[in-house]
Amino acid sequence: MPEIVVVGGGFAGVWAAAAAARLLKETRQGVPGGVGETGGAAGTAGPEHTVRLVTPEDDMVIRPRLYEADPHTMRVPLDRILGPAGVRRTAAAVTAIDTDRRTLTAVDRTGGAREIAYDGLVLATGSRLVRPEIPGAGHLHDVDTLAGATALDAHLHALPDFPEDQSEDLLNGLPKDRPEGTPTAAPARWTAVVVGSGATGLEVATELVHRLRTIAAPHGAADRVRVVLVERAAAVGASLGAPAAPVIARALAGLGIETRAGVTVTAVEADAVTLSDGSRLPARTAVWTAGVRAAEPARLVPGRHDEAGRLEVDAFLQVPGVPGVWAAGDAATAPTGHGHRTVFSCQYAIPLGKLAGRNAAAALLGVEPEPFAPGPYVICLDLGDAGGLYATGWERAVQLTGDEAKKYKRAVTEQWIYPPLDDGPELLRQADHRLRTRRSNPV
Repeated sequence: MPEIVVVGGGFAGVWAAAAAARLLKETRQGVPGGVGETGGAAGTAGPEHTVRLVTPEDDMVIRPRLYEADPHTMRVPLDRILGPAGVRRTAAAVTAIDTDRRTLTAVDRTGGAREIAYDGLVLATGSRLVRPEIPGAGHLHDVDTLAGATALDAHLHALPDFPEDQSEDLLNGLPKDRPEGTPTAAPARWTAVVVGSGATGLEVATELVHRLRTIAAPHGAADRVRVVLVERAAAVGASLGAPAAPVIARALAGLGIETRAGVTVTAVEADAVTLSDGSRLPARTAVWTAGVRAAEPARLVPGRHDEAGRLEVDAFLQVPGVPGVWAAGDAATAPTGHGHRTVFSCQYAIPLGKLAGRNAAAALLGVEPEPFAPGPYVICLDLGDAGGLYATGWERAVQLTGDEAKKYKRAVTEQWIYPPLDDGPELLRQADHRLRTRRSNPV
């Protein structure tokens, strides 16, 4: 039977599968535009059509929240999202795609391989952090994946158990012959170095101040917390635009975060980080956030790829020259109008996923495709105890700062981006690609 296969279980993949199921069901019911709004029963799109999601994970990870404390909670079960809407799920990783035969090869958790045929394919496999090849890179933490963020969280909570090292006092400029009974400063234990000052790096650095102080406080060491933000470019936060620069600078200064611009990390040890200018920072924690590429499956599809490995798609999100294949989310680079293209961001993953799924189903049904028409570009940052930043447009005009911006950011990440659970009709209603603001549905 004809099947639309969506590869990837992140925001783009989930909404692509839901949008495909929506259009298929609309066609079966003969009431385009009415799915979910009349409270109709959820189910499969009909015996003639199916939608299948292929991903090795059981959960959709709320990736924009992995910089926060308790990252292990930032996930929702895929089967509770998509199951009620009739979407099938195959727990496997795609290792090969044959676009001529319209098949893909997927390997499950036991190592068994199977071939899956598709009539329409939506590639939504997301992006991955580019880790550096430097001495001691294994000591670097990240918040790119649930596993990485959880490992960082466990590391932070283990800091009080690390042994004190008096050599750290010397590195921090403390006298060797200080009076007996003077507390050991142990700067490495409570120092974190964050590499990269893009959106993720800024959110990690500003949140780490609070997280480290919370852990250090019971040990009388909250005032010893030190966070250093390292940026290869000449200015910290430069990628976020000139209007945002003073807001970011005030936030970092207010939190006591040190900045080192124009340098990068050349080596990492368990208790120190070496920078390209030769300086050596005592630090037990180093977090890498610099550099992102499309995940490996994007390379399995022929077509043009940009410098970040993303598939170039047309206005309908189809891969030119590759019939039956669409791409969405961080696996795709799509035109947004006025000479700009999509960037790695959840704000694009959701609408890209919805339209790619819808257009894949439309091709199967002989329905006209619709072009990508995203809303205005925005920047929405959480700056820890310093509040937040909300800016709009490619010129990045600042609209909100401080507590107001933080409140908006938290509403987005804690409520609006969560899909509904155990509610097929509501999921299909929200899967309408024309719907920009969904009903708030906190989990």
